[in-house]
Amino acid sequence: MTNEATRILGLDPGLRRTGWGVVAAEGSRLRWIAHGVITPPEVAPLSERLLFLLEAVGQVCVDQDCDEAAIEEVFVNMNPVSTLKLGHARAAVMLAPARHGLSVAEYSPNLIKKAVVGAGHADKTQIAFMVKRLLPAAGDVKADAADALAVAITHAQMRKRALLTVLGGAA
Repeated sequence: MTNEATRILGLDPGLRRTGWGVVAAEGSRLRWIAHGVITPPEVAPLSERLLFLLEAVGQVCVDQDCDEAAIEEVFVNMNPVSTLKLGHARAAVMLAPARHGLSVAEYSPNLIKKAVVGAGHADKTQIAFMVKRLLPAAGDVKADAADALAVAITHAQMRKRALLTVLGGAA
């Protein structure tokens, strides 16, 4: 890694499976670093599953030497109990990088899909296909990790746009 590279941790939160992916952003160039899926024990009480997520994501931050993090915003569905549980998981996943001093950006699912695929209503297959095209070194990536890498890619694009705007360039 060069001094100019920024390691971005993308997170796709879930109570059963939380995807994570790390990319290095060097200007407009992206390089795959690592990815994986965190799976808390399903039989554990909610509080223990949340603690598991907090600790596991925190360990990823340390192990991968991350500089920044980004997370997908909560998707509200028809089941309020499921939405609330996802919100709990998202909070644990979001607190882990913050606890390690990383800034955490949030992006809507539609923005992530548009940034990676070009369409705001892309499905998981399209996202995984584009992640593989943009980060060929990642190989075949399972859905949760592909979504997390898509979050990291989106953050890299958004931070580049913000930097260009600050420097007076076109966004």
